[in-house]
Amino acid sequence: MRAVLLSGGLALLISLLGTRVAIKYFTQWGYGQEIRDDGPTSHHTKRGTPTMGGVVIISATVVSYFIANLITGTMPSASALLLLFLFVGMGVVGFLDDFIKISKQRSLGLRSKAKMVGQTVVGVVFGVLALAPALEDARGKTPASHAISFIRDYGAFTLPTIVVILLIWLIITGTSNAVNLTDGLDGLATGACVMVFGAYTLVNIWQNNQWCGRTGLDQPTLCYEVRDPLDLAVVAAAITGACFGFLWWNASPAKIFMGDTGSLSLGGAVAGLAILTRTELLLIILGGLFLMETVSVMLQVTCFKVTKRMTGTGRRLFRIAPLHHHFEMLGWEQVTVVIRFWIITGLCVASGLGVFYAEWVAGT
Repeated sequence: MRAVLLSGGLALLISLLGTRVAIKYFTQWGYGQEIRDDGPTSHHTKRGTPTMGGVVIISATVVSYFIANLITGTMPSASALLLLFLFVGMGVVGFLDDFIKISKQRSLGLRSKAKMVGQTVVGVVFGVLALAPALEDARGKTPASHAISFIRDYGAFTLPTIVVILLIWLIITGTSNAVNLTDGLDGLATGACVMVFGAYTLVNIWQNNQWCGRTGLDQPTLCYEVRDPLDLAVVAAAITGACFGFLWWNASPAKIFMGDTGSLSLGGAVAGLAILTRTELLLIILGGLFLMETVSVMLQVTCFKVTKRMTGTGRRLFRIAPLHHHFEMLGWEQVTVVIRFWIITGLCVASGLGVFYAEWVAGT
């Protein structure tokens, strides 16, 4: 538990101070955000705000994790290293996207196909390694599982390796893009991620207390077959702390944006935690806001294409997508949208944790 507290506290401090330094130098170097012309006109005042703040979140997380393990004398686990690989790898894809936007002075970075290729490479490598027999622990458990899981693995739904890798790829790309879509208002994605990663920190701590590898359990039949749950909690706590520190400067009016560097890395880490903790389907509840934002875009595109095909004139379900921009167009202040969407996230996280704990209580 000391490592969990240390990583979270250190990440908060590094991110809080590091973001201030990043704002200064990114501004000097001209790393300013370009704004889409088809977005809300109120966002045009944000043009030139420093971006790529996700670099600070990633750096604070990685440094804090290794310092916490060094101080506590704990060796990094395979699961935590895989999660950090996914976190940093998706961040690299986002960094390339942000860098192209800055260097080309345009609102679009990597082409959608190029971005998907990068996400696919990172996601598939993560999936292959997470299922590799070489990473089995003393009990024969790999970081990821071949079974479909909600709160724990369901052995009756075991899948072939290739299907599992495809499912892992889908979860990673879907979640990383969902967080990317949510990152459209000052502090919205950052605040939501604080709550989701905080929830996964609690999930991992509980799984560690009821871990199947632990002796003397009160309810051995309800234990969790998760590899390295405590070390995953250390990473989750570090990301939570890093997001907290970044939010200080990202809250409205934002002094810096996380950019795709931050949103893709955070989305990848959320997906990685869901996979490594055997809670893939629980992610639908915990990440309810991210799902809502993604569905709004899907509905918007589908409605436009279908009505255009039927009538020749495309109709939109929302004034603009993702959903947070729709409420802006209705006249809501940005701060109002952010706070109310944070409330939605809090309700989703509370519901997810409630379901997680209720499953264990119901089985006792």
